[in-house]
Amino acid sequence: MLEQMTARLDFHSQSLLLRSQRQQVIASNIANADTPGYVARDFDFTAALQKATGGATAALPTMTDNGHMRLGGRGTAGAVSMAYTVQTQPAQDGNSVDLDRERANFVDNSIRYESTLRFINGHVKTMLTAISGQ
Repeated sequence: MLEQMTARLDFHSQSLLLRSQRQQVIASNIANADTPGYVARDFDFTAALQKATGGATAALPTMTDNGHMRLGGRGTAGAVSMAYTVQTQPAQDGNSVDLDRERANFVDNSIRYESTLRFINGHVKTMLTAISGQ
């Protein structure tokens, strides 16, 4: 019974952790917007959430040659699969950060983070109401 009550909270807590990690990645991209040669990074939130909650596993890139670099997979415990973002505005210094896109991603992720917090608050309030019998 308790598992049924907390299953939604587990999902939202995993979502909150991943949103926080993504916010750090986006902030790092924005901070390095003027760094020559910096390549912007990001991760697929949906695939990371599925992996974290035990859903369908995300397909990792396959290595066809031993000389290929590994881009996906878990490098450290709890880490998400990072990838390089597609460069939309070529720069002469090799920097691939698109500030407009990064700012939009930052705001979008912030709003989704806050809405997840509100879902958790609402669920906790509902559970407290049910427990207190009001």
